Amino acid sequence: MPQEITAGSHVWVEDQELAWVDGVVTSVNGNEAEVETINGNQVTTKLSKLYPKDMEAPDTGVDDMTKLSYLHEPAVLHNLATRYGIKEIYTYCGNILIAINPFQALSHLYDTELMDSYKGAQLGDRSPHVFAITDVAYRAMNNEGKSNSILVSGESGAGKTETTKMIMRYLAYLGGHAAAEARTVERKVLESNPVLEAFGNAKTVRNNNSSRFGKFVEIQFDGRGQISGAAIRTYLLEKSRVCQISEPERNYHCFYLLCAAPPKEIEKYKLGDPKSFHYLNQSSCYELVGVDDSHDYLATKKAMDIVGISVEEQDAIFRIVAAILHLGNIAFALEGEDSSVLEDEKAKFHLQVAAELLMCDLEALETALCKRNMVTPEEVIKRSLDPLGAAISRDGLAKTIYARLFDWLVKKINVSIGQDPDSKCLIGVLDIYGFESFKTSRSYAFTALLDDGPYSALELGPCVVKCTSLKGYEELLLFEANTKCLAEIGFEQFCINFTNEKLQQHFNQHVFKMEQSVYQEEEIDWSYIDFVDNQDVLDLIEKKPGGIISLLDETCMFPKSTHETFAQKLYQTFKDHKRFVKPKLARTEFTIVHYAGEVQYQCDQFLDKNKDYIVPEHQELLSTSKCSFIASLFPSLNAETPKSGKFSSIGSRFKLQLQQLMDILNSTEPHYIRCIKPNSDLRPEIFENVSVLQQLRSGGVLEAIRVKCEGYPTNRIFSEFLERFSILAPEVLKENSAYEVIAFIFSVEENVACKSIMEKVGLSNYQIGKTKIFLRAGQMAELDGRKAKLLGESAKVIQKQVRSRIARKRYVRIQTASICIQTVLRGQLACESLKFRKRTAAAVKIQKSARRKSASRKYTNIKSSAIVVQTGIRAMVAHNEFRSKMQNRSATIQAAEEEEKDSGKEEKDIGIEEKDIGIEEKDAGKEEKDIGKEEKDSGKEVEEPEDKEPEKQPTVKVQEKEELPDPPVAVLEQNKPDKTDVSPDKEQEVTEESNELYHIVEEISSPIQDFLTAEDLPSEVEQLKVLLIGEKKRADEYQKKHAEAQELSEQRRKKLEETEKKVHQLQESLNRLLFSMSEQFSQLKTILQTPSSSKPASPPIARVDYFDNSDNSDASSTGSDFAFPASGRNSANNSCPRPKAPQVHVKDATATEITGTADSDKEGAFDDYF
Repeated sequence: MPQEITAGSHVWVEDQELAWVDGVVTSVNGNEAEVETINGNQVTTKLSKLYPKDMEAPDTGVDDMTKLSYLHEPAVLHNLATRYGIKEIYTYCGNILIAINPFQALSHLYDTELMDSYKGAQLGDRSPHVFAITDVAYRAMNNEGKSNSILVSGESGAGKTETTKMIMRYLAYLGGHAAAEARTVERKVLESNPVLEAFGNAKTVRNNNSSRFGKFVEIQFDGRGQISGAAIRTYLLEKSRVCQISEPERNYHCFYLLCAAPPKEIEKYKLGDPKSFHYLNQSSCYELVGVDDSHDYLATKKAMDIVGISVEEQDAIFRIVAAILHLGNIAFALEGEDSSVLEDEKAKFHLQVAAELLMCDLEALETALCKRNMVTPEEVIKRSLDPLGAAISRDGLAKTIYARLFDWLVKKINVSIGQDPDSKCLIGVLDIYGFESFKTSRSYAFTALLDDGPYSALELGPCVVKCTSLKGYEELLLFEANTKCLAEIGFEQFCINFTNEKLQQHFNQHVFKMEQSVYQEEEIDWSYIDFVDNQDVLDLIEKKPGGIISLLDETCMFPKSTHETFAQKLYQTFKDHKRFVKPKLARTEFTIVHYAGEVQYQCDQFLDKNKDYIVPEHQELLSTSKCSFIASLFPSLNAETPKSGKFSSIGSRFKLQLQQLMDILNSTEPHYIRCIKPNSDLRPEIFENVSVLQQLRSGGVLEAIRVKCEGYPTNRIFSEFLERFSILAPEVLKENSAYEVIAFIFSVEENVACKSIMEKVGLSNYQIGKTKIFLRAGQMAELDGRKAKLLGESAKVIQKQVRSRIARKRYVRIQTASICIQTVLRGQLACESLKFRKRTAAAVKIQKSARRKSASRKYTNIKSSAIVVQTGIRAMVAHNEFRSKMQNRSATIQAAEEEEKDSGKEEKDIGIEEKDIGIEEKDAGKEEKDIGKEEKDSGKEVEEPEDKEPEKQPTVKVQEKEELPDPPVAVLEQNKPDKTDVSPDKEQEVTEESNELYHIVEEISSPIQDFLTAEDLPSEVEQLKVLLIGEKKRADEYQKKHAEAQELSEQRRKKLEETEKKVHQLQESLNRLLFSMSEQFSQLKTILQTPSSSKPASPPIARVDYFDNSDNSDASSTGSDFAFPASGRNSANNSCPRPKAPQVHVKDATATEITGTADSDKEGAFDDYF
């Protein structure tokens, strides 16, 4: 490579921040070169550290990195960064798919239309996608009848869980049942994800939804390729997270979902803010950005319904989760020297709630937390625990309950989904553990699997400077050796690393070892490529006997063994092993050099965590729970513990589970998806070169690219190759019978035939092995292309002959059929022609008769129109004359209207006077003369409109008649005078007008002018119609005016009648008043005439005389001092007879006039007075 680089060459040079940066070589001095980078820096480096840059590479990158012209680290990194910049997150590396987490929703990449486009497509025909890898696995399973597996790996936060969801969704699309079917197997498999994520995922330092357990999903298919069953296998749940979390992590999602439940359920479980619970408030992170816990709680319950978890079981599950939170809030205080009691009332409250939720005895729960039973040969001794021991017992109970609950959920889901015992093919999807690493700059090294361990952060002391990702492991370098470490790398991390070593070995065997071993077996010309093999690490861990797990089980069998004795045994056994390192001054720590780097473990808890046992007090407490669900999680010790008394090793059990998993993977055809986390901030559109490059190196992707491209990625046995490509060189086959051809294919000269085919095609750089032919990358595609082209040309020749024969037969059939059809059609056409001629002759006769009738009807219509026109003209002239006559009478109508107005004013005056009369009735003490005068005046005024009313009626009659728009004859009839209402003069006048109108009509009724011809009649008719319409409109207007006048007259008449009624009512009221007064005067006279000696002087005396006003109206005014005369109006409408008006005479009886002292004198004086 150095000899290719000269001045002016575009190269890649190493950079501390960007890993690799492109630049231009300015000068070359021996083995060194000066490079000007794209950011303007001048760099001097060795030629061996420079890599050429492909200036002709596409701007959008290539979808398969095996197509790169220069296959090296900077080219691969630049290609991934380029594609990530245009939101192309998937890239092939041979058969390996690299998926970069976009940290944003890209819904267009996962819709149904896109899934349909990848269905049945060959790998590479479409852009890289997780659907393409899944489709290849599905088609390989159907075509070859062999199980396949898809292994998804990568760091925590790289997107493994989401990628696994997409794989299962696409498999459900390919092998799913009808959409109408409810609760199908594939739907239950998909809905199991939310349930397992709620109880098995949590937020870690670098991932908001990190799986804290390993998961392998087996999807079973029937013979038709439809999903018939499934099974979910889980590995090593992180139980320690239930009790211990650190900033900025969270506990398992289910705790926060339950705290965000509806208020009714929160009250039921006596929950509250997550900040109030010890197991949750160890970190200040309670909510996730963009996540609604209340919505996820309802979604989780819905998923539980779909997978078959009943409502009662759901209630029991969430009661257990709430009980764990309350257990965490139980605090202990020291009592005496080594005993513990509940700290305060708050602790007692949470203890009581936990007992209620677990449905167990309150005192038994407290005893199980604070005391232990020690079994001796003689007796059972109860020992009290100090507060620290009680807290450890509390946390152990919480972890045990949660672990049992999670195992029950997995079993329930598997039972609900169901497995198909008859299925012979499956597709396995593996999603297991992710790693992160932290690195600082100096001295003391401490490695930890923070994201997957019981602790996810450290109390680092003075200085922690920088965080980077290195080979999937967590590495912390501290400035001070004596810094206290809260996150111990313990047994869980040891098992997780063991799992990743196994998976890395599987990947190495498939990509590296299998590839090179085939080359060696076939004895082809191949240069061996060294790669890191981790078999010795696996032997160090799992070898039996002599491995770490075997030594751990052996140590656990001795009751007096401690973690120090276990560590010393490791030091002695592996002191010379190159993968095992004893740290300096260490007593319980050891270091293993893994494939991805060194990890230091502390074995303080190895012995306890390897023993799979539960505290007997806890077991007995929960097995007697009144809740059947909780009791089923903790069966009795007699039913659960084997009689042999041997403990169950978690390490051995996990190794067995892992070996079973590897057996399944080895029996399937693997497909790899490497997930990459582009940045540590979990932000979109940020690509950190250093982090991505480390992930590519640790995942073996770069090695796979190098092996694939430098080797022969495609190989076929001779028989398969000849059967597939012998058509390219048919002369190499003997032109004999089919049996000889088959015998030749399987003869010892197969390699020669294969070589002849390759030479004829013109391909080189291939290798011929013992039983296989090895092709370079792209050669198989070229052979397939040439074969397809040859088959296409041959198909054209065959199609030409077949189509020619088919066309000839078709032509003959069409010709014969056309002759028959023509014969029939010609006969039908002749019949139709005859029918047409007959119909034509008949039509001529019909038209002749029709035209004659039409002409006659037209003449008749014209004649009738002329008569109508004459009649209309005559009527129009008569109307004009009549209208002119009537207009002359308008003055009379106006005079009548003025008279009506005057009468209206008089009626108003009458109303005013009637009001005055009412006032005068109230003031009865006024003088009689004034009242008589006012009555006379009112009588006169009322009589005046009655005298004028008959004079106004003839005029109204004329007005009504002159507004009518009827013909003259009708007018004459309507204008006949009414003898009862019209005076003789008016009657004579109306008669004369009628006679004049009659004579006018007779004069107009002369014949129309003779000079009008028949041609002018239509136009004249139209003009007359227009005039007639105008006359009708004017007549309608006069009718409206006449109706309005009549309505006005009627209103005035009604007003006059109302006035008369009011006057009559006033007269009757006055008469009643006078009658009442007359009776009072009579009584007064009787009283005065009664003799009484003791009475004082009498008041004024009044005399009442009755007389008839009709006899003499003047007598009332002259014969008394004041009088109330009757109304002067004599209306015929009054139905009641008028009473006689009394005449009252009043004189004062003073003391001088009545001077007598005796009763006779008083009586005589009274008589003289009257």
